[in-house]
Amino acid sequence: MYRRWGKRALDLAALALALPLLLPLAGLVALLVRWRMGAPVLFRQQRAGLGGAPFTLWKFRTMREGPGGDVERLTPLGRALRASALDELPQLWNLLRGEMSLVGPRPLPLDYVPRYTPRQASRLSVRPGLCGLAQAMGRNAVPWEERLEWDARYVARITLRGDLAIMLRCAAVLLRGQGVSAPGHATMPEFTPPASRSDP
Repeated sequence: MYRRWGKRALDLAALALALPLLLPLAGLVALLVRWRMGAPVLFRQQRAGLGGAPFTLWKFRTMREGPGGDVERLTPLGRALRASALDELPQLWNLLRGEMSLVGPRPLPLDYVPRYTPRQASRLSVRPGLCGLAQAMGRNAVPWEERLEWDARYVARITLRGDLAIMLRCAAVLLRGQGVSAPGHATMPEFTPPASRSDP
């Protein structure tokens, strides 16, 4: 019952409580991004949602436009926004639209979907989340196979108590500044199945 109806009720209740506080903060962040990096203020990308269906994920822009890799284009403001997760505030719109949930596997690019094993693909059986069990275990410092395994474990047993515990643990990880990025990357390297990786 909670998995089907309770999660959405929790999402809407949290939105009703949080929006009066977070909307002014989102407006301030938007002004900072516009001032320091110019337009566009928002970054959007197609991600895989419930059942693998595509949806548009929104974030505040954290990288300058132009040549160079992600690490080179990541601005100081963008780095601070990512560390604090303030770049994710526009995803409240995704939450309101029912494309995302408070808790669930983080939405990943569409081209990752064919690369999943059947167990990894189980992450697509629920709405993606603003935070998830993999993030609670260390955000982007968690290697891909371990991260996707945490997602599969979450999907296998979803409870209200578990979701509340994940939110608290994600908040603690965020406050400690853990796992903002994998070494040498702005966030994480591209996910590739082990069989497709070249030997070192």
